[in-house]
Amino acid sequence: MSRDWFGRREAAGRQGTGVSGPAPAPDAAPGQPVPPLLTIDALGRKCPIPIIMLAEQIRDVPVGAVIAVLADDPAAYTDVPAWCGMKSHEFVFRSELESGWAFGIRRRY
Repeated sequence: MSRDWFGRREAAGRQGTGVSGPAPAPDAAPGQPVPPLLTIDALGRKCPIPIIMLAEQIRDVPVGAVIAVLADDPAAYTDVPAWCGMKSHEFVFRSELESGWAFGIRRRY
């Protein structure tokens, strides 16, 4: 079964691979996705551009909001979660797309 995330089809059969769909919002019913307030399309951009775009635009959403970053550079797979840890933001989800990933980041401060 595949889902449509961010206008792109998510790969089917990803259970148990470390790639998960969105986590539920704190007040959302279980199984409900976290809707991003802002989506950054960094597809086709090489490291470190996806992180630079995220760092610049995270200030544009309120604390507690989720930003989605679409990226296909292999470095983004580890860079986005690592950046979240370094900057004390919450890494919410990583969903595999046909080409790349959608990452969810919750602004914490």
